[in-house]
Amino acid sequence: MTKVKSLADLKKMKESLQAKIDLREKGDAAENLIQIKVAMATCGIASGAKNVMEFLLEELEKRGINAVITQTGCMGYCYAEPTIEVKLPNADPVVFGYVDTKKADEIIEKYIKNGELVDGIIPVNYESIDNK
Repeated sequence: MTKVKSLADLKKMKESLQAKIDLREKGDAAENLIQIKVAMATCGIASGAKNVMEFLLEELEKRGINAVITQTGCMGYCYAEPTIEVKLPNADPVVFGYVDTKKADEIIEKYIKNGELVDGIIPVNYESIDNK
């Protein structure tokens, strides 16, 4: 176990544990919540996905928006990193590319709050074998 040497260490430990508890509690009813996946493979991190994830975590909490935010590996859109997938309850997921903190703020305000589509959507342009 890690030794706590300062109040800052204790606060950091509390935040980490609280985040794990929140994810566990929200995970049971995730289909009823907004779900956001941030692509955090090497290309995403190099393009700024870590900043985007931190921004989303802070801003959604500040604005009182109940969401499950997780990181995922490569989504296959390396050319458009950072990418995020947003799934609103009872809706298909939407993938946004070239997401920086400004774009993330726009996604929160327009898409998550109002259901209004914004620029940067990566279209689903493929069909599975079952659809042919």
